Amino acid sequence: MRLTLCTNQKTILTGLFASVMLAMTPITAAAFDRSLPRSLAAYDPAAEVDVELVLAVDISQSMDTDEQEVQRAGYVAAITSQEVLDAIKYGPTGRIAVTYFEWGGVGEHFTVADWTVIEDGTTAAAFAARIAEAPIRQVQRTSIFSALEKSAQLFSSNKYEGMRKVIDISGDGPNNQGGTVTEMRDKVISAGITINGLPLMMKSETSAWQAMLHLDHYYEDCVIGGPGSFAIPVRSKEGFADAIRMKLVLEIAGLMDNQPQVIPAAARKPVSCALFD
Repeated sequence: MRLTLCTNQKTILTGLFASVMLAMTPITAAAFDRSLPRSLAAYDPAAEVDVELVLAVDISQSMDTDEQEVQRAGYVAAITSQEVLDAIKYGPTGRIAVTYFEWGGVGEHFTVADWTVIEDGTTAAAFAARIAEAPIRQVQRTSIFSALEKSAQLFSSNKYEGMRKVIDISGDGPNNQGGTVTEMRDKVISAGITINGLPLMMKSETSAWQAMLHLDHYYEDCVIGGPGSFAIPVRSKEGFADAIRMKLVLEIAGLMDNQPQVIPAAARKPVSCALFD
């Protein structure tokens, strides 16, 4: 049996054959990039880091100049310490991206050291130097709400792709401006960001309100959250540098990810998070 094609059928088959051959022709790299989702086409391996870390540091008026200087020195010493450098070195990429800003009330955010990749002693020292050389500031209010909101914005506006995103927030008092702190905490956590706390309790023995508040409990119940979140209270100026160094090592290495964060209900009464909002 012999198959005979009419003119129209031949035209159709010829068109189909040409379309198939065109589809099989290798496309250029530029054309391939245009066919990918924007996030994949723009992938840059140099932007890949183990952790994107925001250091959000309290400079409210309850922090006197001496305490601010101790705080600055603690971060400088920790960032350049061998323990922190080792934690960075042994990560999957051996690199972290970090920024340091100071905060007080709503809209009072001051970038001291912008986003920087730290991968060795030289890059760590350069970042620490920017912190050490910046002028000391002091503002009036304490808006943890606003500081968390600003921190989340810093992640969305940077160029890095971290395996984890972590906010390291310090403070010596509760949220007293801007909005409900737990609402912002939950919003930040839902974006895949972990919040760790550094409650500063160096005045707890001389300040009646701070002793009554149990700031460490406030941070545990109202501020921190996300996978592996934790808080390390600082109870003395002498212990400041050690606390920050320990905290950075845990955050960079991700050593808290599998630690239980459940506090037995009978251990203590929960803090009223809205008491100062």
